[in-house]
Amino acid sequence: MATDNLTAILYKINDIRLENRPIPEPKDDEVLLKMGSVGICGSDVHYLQNGKIGDFIVKEPMIMGHEASGTVVKVGSKVKNLKVGDRVAIEPGVPCRVCSFCKEGRYNLCPDVVFCATPPVHGNLSRYYTHAADFCFKLPDHVSLDEGALLEPLSVGVHACSRAGVTLGSTVLILGAGPIGLVSTLVAKYMGAKSLVCLDLLEGRLKVAKNCGADYTIQITPKDDINVVAQKIEETLGEKPGITIDCTGYENTVKIGLQATKNGGTFVLVGMGQDEVKIPLVNACAREIDIRGVFRYCNDYPRALAIVASGKVDVKQLITHRFSLEKTIEAFETAQKGIGNPVKIIIECN
Repeated sequence: MATDNLTAILYKINDIRLENRPIPEPKDDEVLLKMGSVGICGSDVHYLQNGKIGDFIVKEPMIMGHEASGTVVKVGSKVKNLKVGDRVAIEPGVPCRVCSFCKEGRYNLCPDVVFCATPPVHGNLSRYYTHAADFCFKLPDHVSLDEGALLEPLSVGVHACSRAGVTLGSTVLILGAGPIGLVSTLVAKYMGAKSLVCLDLLEGRLKVAKNCGADYTIQITPKDDINVVAQKIEETLGEKPGITIDCTGYENTVKIGLQATKNGGTFVLVGMGQDEVKIPLVNACAREIDIRGVFRYCNDYPRALAIVASGKVDVKQLITHRFSLEKTIEAFETAQKGIGNPVKIIIECN
């Protein structure tokens, strides 16, 4: 086994450094992974630019990365589900397993969850990394390491569509065609949405949304009148959407979504944009719109993997850029500046 463990570490705002760290030793219930693919997420860029997300503040140097896959090179003494040579997708959040949320099957709400690259927890953007074996999912031979890494954002889409109740015949509005909006589009169509419209500010993103299965796309501007946009959505679909999934978290799009959703429909908040927004809550209540939150995912990795393994959902089309681990700084610069209109950037750690 190689001795170098090149690692990408965020020291402070706009300061990522590559350093050689010792190769970690797996605990009894962990596996040591030679990392394969690691995707750059919007949260990674947010930490780089702002040094925090909400109450999660980078106070000490933190290893980046949480969308990841790798190959098992060593197993802990109590590991039974994996062996050396297995290729796995890494679910980055490991809960305590004993609190009421974990026991009720909602471990994403566990207050003691340890989540990669969320301060003060280190991530996995390195050559070698250890992780809890029961939160590693073996990949079938025909599923690539790139696809394994993309199970992380795809699981958000699976969780969002499940919370929204997407099923055969659903009419769906997706607000935002960034990576999470795109995976939500892929999953909603897979789950049987009969008609889906996607909104975004950027024409290029909407073209990708069409490739992901959106039946219709609408380009908007920040100055557009909310009622006019809502009317256009209804005219485009031929009816008001019964399900709206907001993947932006910004005030204007939340308002558009609530206005557009039919009476008795469901509005799901996925995007985390502004900390606080003003919304027409009385109007939403009077129309009995169910407003639901989404935080990461829970028991969704196996479903996301099954969807990809079926061949019916192509997440590889979201990959627009590739960089070696040695070029991590350049990769983050590309993500920060939007060079070449990136959708999903993959860093290859092999």
